[in-house]
Amino acid sequence: MHAQSVAAPNAAGEEKTSPLQVLTLILCFLVVAADGFDVASVGYVAPLLKSAWSLTPAQLGPIFGAGLFGLTVGSFLFGPLADRVGRKRVIAISLILFGMGSLACAYAPSAAWLISLRFLTGAGLGGAMPNSITLSSEFSPSRGRAMLVTLMFCGFTLGLAGGGAVAAILLPVFGWQGVFVFGGVFPLLLAPAIWLWLPESIRFMAGKPRYAKEARRVMKRLTGDANTPFEAIVPEDAKRGAASGSAVGTLFSARYRTGTLLLWLAFFCTLWVYYQVGSWLPTVITSSGIDASHAARVGAMLPLGGTIGSLVNARLMDRMNPFFVLSGSYAIAAVSLTLTGVAIGEPVLVYVAVFMAGFGLSGAQTGANVLVAGFYTTTARATGVSWALGVGRIGSIIGAMTGGVLLVAFHSVTAAFAAFTAPVVVAGLAMLANGWLYRRREVSQA
Repeated sequence: MHAQSVAAPNAAGEEKTSPLQVLTLILCFLVVAADGFDVASVGYVAPLLKSAWSLTPAQLGPIFGAGLFGLTVGSFLFGPLADRVGRKRVIAISLILFGMGSLACAYAPSAAWLISLRFLTGAGLGGAMPNSITLSSEFSPSRGRAMLVTLMFCGFTLGLAGGGAVAAILLPVFGWQGVFVFGGVFPLLLAPAIWLWLPESIRFMAGKPRYAKEARRVMKRLTGDANTPFEAIVPEDAKRGAASGSAVGTLFSARYRTGTLLLWLAFFCTLWVYYQVGSWLPTVITSSGIDASHAARVGAMLPLGGTIGSLVNARLMDRMNPFFVLSGSYAIAAVSLTLTGVAIGEPVLVYVAVFMAGFGLSGAQTGANVLVAGFYTTTARATGVSWALGVGRIGSIIGAMTGGVLLVAFHSVTAAFAAFTAPVVVAGLAMLANGWLYRRREVSQA
C-alpha cells in the first residue's frame, strides 16, 4: 500500500508506542463504539416498532434505509471537509449532531417522523467512523499498524454487540424509546472528551502554517519536545495527484485509480450483505417463534464473530498481502451465510453459523477499513476512507431495504440467505484482483 511515511524521532511511525498514541486509539475506539451502537439500534427495536405501529416488513425497510442514506450523504460531505479542516474537528461535530438526532428519534410519533430523524442522525454520524479510522492509522506506529487500527475498530463491532446486550436490558423496561435515548446520551457525553484530549493529526498539519502552533503542541504531547523535527515524505506520483487540485483528484490519479474502483466495489458488496443480514436477522428469528430478547442475543453473534475475525485478519495482514487475506475471509463468509439460512430454526447451530458469518464478513470489512486507510497519501486519506465507506453505504441502503423483499420473493429463509452470498463472492473477487495488481506493481517497481 502507498501510505505516506514520516521521518520524526519517536513520533507516529516509529516502533515505540507513546501514551498519546494509546489515548488516541482509545478515544477513537469509543467514537466507533457509539457509531456501532447507533447502527445496531434500529435492527434491535424493529420487532417492537413493527408491533407498535402495525408495520409490514416492506414498511420497515425505509426506517432501516433512512439512517444509512444519511450516513452516505455524511460520508461524502465530511471526508473532503476533514482533509481541509482536520480529522478531530469533524469527529467532534459528528458526535454532537448524531447524539442530538438519536435523542430526537426517541420522541418520534410515527414511522414517517422516525424516517426523517434517522436520516438526520445518519448524516451527522457520517464523519465519525471514517475520520476515526484515518486518525488512528496516522497515529499508529508503522510496525503492527494493521493490528492497532483493527483493535481500535473493534469498538464498532463491540458497539454492535453491546447494542444487543443493552437492547435486551432496555427493551422490556423502557421499550424502543430507551434504546434511542441511550444511543444519544453516550456520544453527547463523549464529545467534550474528544475536543479536550484527542490530538489532531500531525500528518495533516505538517506544512500548513495556520496549524504550526497546534502541531508543536501535539508534538510535545507525543515526544516531550515541541521542537522535534517532522517531515512528511510523499511519493512523487501522489504529489502529482494532489497537484490536480483536490483530494478527489488524487483518488483518481494514475497511481490510485484502479485500486480505488476495486475497493469501492468490495465496500459496496460487503456492506450490502452485512446490513441486509444485520437488519433483518432479528426479525427473521422472531418470526420463527423466538422472543425479541433472544433474537437480540443471536444477532449479537454477528459482530462478536467479526471482532475475532478482524483480529485474525489484522495479524495476517501485517505479514501477508492484505488483499489476499481478505479474499479468504470473504470465502468463510459466503459459506457461513449459506449455513445460517439452513440453521435458522436450530438454537445451537444458528449461534455458530451467525458467529462464523460475522467472523468472515465483518472481519473482512474491518480489514478493508484498515487497508484503505493505508492505501492513500495523507492529502487524500480522509476523503479516500470516507468515500469508500460512502460507496459502501449505498450498498448498505440496498441491503437494508431489500432484505424483506428477498425473503418474501424466495418464500424460503434458506434460499434467501443463499442469495445473500452472491455479493460476498463479488467482493472476494475484487480483493483478489486488487491483490494481483498490487503485487505486480510492487514487482515492477523493484
